[in-house]
Amino acid sequence: MNNGGIEKFGNHNYLFTWQSNDARVRSGSWDWFNARNYCRKRCMDLVSIETKAESDWLKQRLGGTKYIWTSGRLCNFDGCDRDDFFPKNINGWFWAANNAKMNPTNGRSFQEWSHTGGSSKKQPDSREGEEACMAVLNNFYDDGIKWHDVACHHEKPIVCEDTEGHLNFARQNFPNIQIP
Repeated sequence: MNNGGIEKFGNHNYLFTWQSNDARVRSGSWDWFNARNYCRKRCMDLVSIETKAESDWLKQRLGGTKYIWTSGRLCNFDGCDRDDFFPKNINGWFWAANNAKMNPTNGRSFQEWSHTGGSSKKQPDSREGEEACMAVLNNFYDDGIKWHDVACHHEKPIVCEDTEGHLNFARQNFPNIQIP
């Protein structure tokens, strides 16, 4: 909480790495898996953008940041062979931070997938082959601040969001630690 870059929205704290007091964190970028580990070490996870209000709030804080990782993930690993995940590019996306399934990519329920990308196709487009991680790109393709599927090895700044599961684990296992 004292390292800078922490803001509160609703009942959650968010860490914006590019606003950190630590120069290494402020200028840092991580691949998706290391980004998630960075957040989890802080009883947080990559941000899950589950409502329009949260999305609008987050967009106001991006400033000149070109892109960020989210906890959005394509279910493309063992255990993802359930019928309700098919077709994958429409029904196979979920928020890894809380395992909540995302709305279909072609539906009318809240989602903010871009209408374009590097291949000029609606997102998700799997342009690089396997693009199993979700990033928010800030007008990168002249499309506003939108969701894009991206290969997980790319490095980006991150937004961490506290999650009850991680906080409860820390409270139970480290009862003397002060958690906000």
